[in-house]
Amino acid sequence: MSEQLQRTYTVKTHGCQMNVHDSERMAGLLEAAGYVRAPKDADVADVVVFNTCAVRENADNKLYGNLGQLAPQKAAHPGMQIAVGGCLAQKDRDTIVKRAPWVDVVFGTHNVGKLPVLLERARLAREAQVEIAESLEAFPSTLPTRRESAYAAWVSISVGCNNTCTFCIVPALRGKEKDRRPGDILAEVEALVAEGVSEITLLGQNVNAYGSDIGDRQAFGKLLRACGSVEGLERVRFTSPHPKDFTDDVIEAMAQTPNVMHQLHMPLQSGSDTVLRAMRRSYRQERYLGIIEKVRAAMPDAAISTDIIVGFPGETEEDFEQTLHVVREARFAQAYTFQYSKRPGTPAASMDGQIPKAVVQERYDRLVALQEEISWAENKKQVGRVVEVMVAEGEGRKDDATRRLSGRAPDNRLVHFARPSSPVRPGDMVTVAVTYAAPHHLLAEGEALAVRRTRSGDAWEARTAAPRSQGVMLGLPTVGVPAASAEPAGGCSVS
Repeated sequence: MSEQLQRTYTVKTHGCQMNVHDSERMAGLLEAAGYVRAPKDADVADVVVFNTCAVRENADNKLYGNLGQLAPQKAAHPGMQIAVGGCLAQKDRDTIVKRAPWVDVVFGTHNVGKLPVLLERARLAREAQVEIAESLEAFPSTLPTRRESAYAAWVSISVGCNNTCTFCIVPALRGKEKDRRPGDILAEVEALVAEGVSEITLLGQNVNAYGSDIGDRQAFGKLLRACGSVEGLERVRFTSPHPKDFTDDVIEAMAQTPNVMHQLHMPLQSGSDTVLRAMRRSYRQERYLGIIEKVRAAMPDAAISTDIIVGFPGETEEDFEQTLHVVREARFAQAYTFQYSKRPGTPAASMDGQIPKAVVQERYDRLVALQEEISWAENKKQVGRVVEVMVAEGEGRKDDATRRLSGRAPDNRLVHFARPSSPVRPGDMVTVAVTYAAPHHLLAEGEALAVRRTRSGDAWEARTAAPRSQGVMLGLPTVGVPAASAEPAGGCSVS
């Protein structure tokens, strides 16, 4: 495979954090097989991989549009290969090659590990290779990984979902929930910390259902506490939990474990009990608000975010008002808001009472306006607070007078701050006082109160001293980008 040593690749990712997780596996597999990541400014790569999503609106149109744009490039570059993986590949299978016969490889969500083999097979056979496994062949964390961040990482604790939400096709594409053993998860966390990572996000389609597959309903709370004993691990987050599985022991673990951040992303979807029933969401408004109340009682400083779908089939104005009521009561720091659209293969797609687009848009606009008002009001409460910010990669905001850096506070709020007089690196910690609040970020205009250089900063510095194409490769795989850089995990939302 000597010729492959010089072959370049690029992975194009669409969808949620689970897809970001998978894309880092794909990149790790390709680099382990001798491929080199194509420079960002390259016109074309030898191998282009699309990691697709079946949940986002017009996902198939976007894919085939992208494939169409690549067709002339492939014709002009003999030996170029195109691969399509992810949820849409799992769903459409042979359809992809029929609609885009210049595609070389189609693989599903359960056999990511076969990507290099399928590419080589397609190259030798000179015909498309379509392989879709019906069940998980190996837990993703057994695969090599090319992490994008030196200081933050995803850690997958489960794959699949046992829920049957009527708007969601993900369980059919990702399969039933399968949990990793706690010891394997902690071993990965410890390996990450040894590499310089200081923030991890525990990832699962329904993360707080963790334990159902291994026979321990309190396993998730125990796992959070166990993460608290990992020396050098400064921040632990998780996404996305389901309200039906949210138990008091998890709230206690969050409140009592110092490195578990007081941040919670918990999908609401609708505030109407009638709509929740039609969605097959096995909780009701009272239950949801009860969880919020308990979280705030245990952690008054907690920042809570959510997902909301507007215009689900049959939603009345009264139903929508119930959603607005929950938004007012919960006072979310942030909400990912979506307009319902049909997903072929889901029960909701054939339900009566599909809402006209104009009605959905009007309701959506009202919801966004309300949440914007609440987000700004909640952020204004942060003015005057002193927070320790983990410096993110990149320059952050710039204006004519100064250069600003950016990072995340413990509650995951985005903070822009003046560049300190002493050097800082991504992964370092800067303590600042918040001076201004906008709906979606905070600003600290004064001089930093303290700068703490970290092992994560050291890891970032060591990484940037190496050729950029090397990335971060681990034999015991990990995933990692800053916690808020992708959409929430799972198929819990429709747009």
